[in-house]
Amino acid sequence: MKVTHIPFKKTGFFSKTMLDYLEQSPEIKPFYANFSSSEGFKNQIKTKKATFSIEKRKTLVKVLEKQYLKVTTTANTAQNIASLSLENTFTITTGHQLNLFTGPLYFLYKIISVINLCEDLKAKNPKENFVPIYWMATEDHDFDEINYFNFKGKKVQWNSTQTGGVGRFSTEGLADVLEVLSNHLGTSKNAEYLKKLFEEAYIKCANLADATRYIANELFGEYGLVIIDADERELKREFIPFIETELKNQTSYKKVTETIKSLGENYKIQVNPREINLFYLTDEIRERIIYEDDTYKVNDTNISWNLDELLKEVHEFPERFSPNVIMRPLYQEVILPNLCYVGGGGELAYWLELKSYFEEVKVPFPILLLRNSAQIISEKQAGKLDKLSISLEEIFLKQNILLKNKILEVSEEKIDFTKQKEFLKEQFFSLKSFAEKTDISFVGAVNAQEKKQLKGLDNLEKRWLRAEKRNHKNLVDRITLLQNEILPNGSLEERQRNFSEYYLSYGNTLIKELKKGLKPLQLEFTVLIF
Repeated sequence: MKVTHIPFKKTGFFSKTMLDYLEQSPEIKPFYANFSSSEGFKNQIKTKKATFSIEKRKTLVKVLEKQYLKVTTTANTAQNIASLSLENTFTITTGHQLNLFTGPLYFLYKIISVINLCEDLKAKNPKENFVPIYWMATEDHDFDEINYFNFKGKKVQWNSTQTGGVGRFSTEGLADVLEVLSNHLGTSKNAEYLKKLFEEAYIKCANLADATRYIANELFGEYGLVIIDADERELKREFIPFIETELKNQTSYKKVTETIKSLGENYKIQVNPREINLFYLTDEIRERIIYEDDTYKVNDTNISWNLDELLKEVHEFPERFSPNVIMRPLYQEVILPNLCYVGGGGELAYWLELKSYFEEVKVPFPILLLRNSAQIISEKQAGKLDKLSISLEEIFLKQNILLKNKILEVSEEKIDFTKQKEFLKEQFFSLKSFAEKTDISFVGAVNAQEKKQLKGLDNLEKRWLRAEKRNHKNLVDRITLLQNEILPNGSLEERQRNFSEYYLSYGNTLIKELKKGLKPLQLEFTVLIF
């Protein structure tokens, strides 16, 4: 395997928010605490050690040991769970929805990022222990986002009418999905493994949380990954003080609203808070808690309380109160001895809205790390890129720009429209200066004529390019086909493809090679040639 790194900026797929964060730009520094440097992690360790109690550790270990009775626990994972009772053990966490059969490929990259980061930190801080955590989003209720995955351009989907938190969903009906998947996979040794993996998870496990835990444990248990389902009464009990503060004072709404006013001056806002950022959760529903007419209500139901009644409900049934996207990060940091959250660009963008809220409720704000992002290219595809003189950076260009550049490279008669446009702009600049001195009303006519002539050059360029594309149709077709193979639907494959496509080809070496090639603190996009 050959590994190449490309600056995130040159792929064209990452937001200004993330690019500025990676560069630690002054405009974004007020919205995070420690950065992912050696010094930043040392500071975070000191802070978390001083604020995370032994009692919380005991509760965490107890819950995890109970949850792991449902799967075969590897020696490395068992050791990691036990070590969480020690005050010198810390977690590195990533979270992800319970997508069917792991969903998009970047599920693997997230988890490999936390595993590798723990190993890096241990090498640099041998007196501490670091445990990789996968936080299952079992309380999520957006089933339409997770009920499918793509396999070689085909959508494999699970249809169900269940409602509420998806982790509690019965796996009934997934035998039909397995039948569809089996037809796609074929009969190779790797295909048989994938079928067995799906069957053991989705046919033999009772609910979606257990099924997802089974798959993640099978794929990553040997590396000591610890999988947590935070939909637990004992863990929610630790969150009661923060639930109470939210219901009484709407703290998250006030602090996050303040933050997004300043953050929004330079960056796109990812999520907006509600006045109460909690859901009411049962086996049947997960609905927003709202405050209207001096009454607390569960949206679209007949359930309601006054404040005293609601606080009584919180203490008696804390498991019924589910944090939304604004409060879930706080819940994570309350129940885990966590140093760092590893997530995608969209996730980290909303974490950046939360620092002042964390400060208000006196919970340490974690380090934020952009997960590894990667592109897998086969040796055959790499050979084609080489023959077409397309660099690894160029493959990420917009297709019309890539084609234009390659046509210009091979065309015998080259027309440099850029120079023509610059020359035209210079002429009109002089003309506008003259017009302003003679008759100000003439400036508008000059501007209109400049716009017209530039548009005329654009049209000529497009006509010439269309003609050249026809002259080099074979080249255009080869480039288009190859780029579409590598970037399905014009986007990063990690958001489109499922790991099973590559597992068919590479088997259990896939994860081993990914783990070897992905470096969480590299802070660049990774291209892997298999």
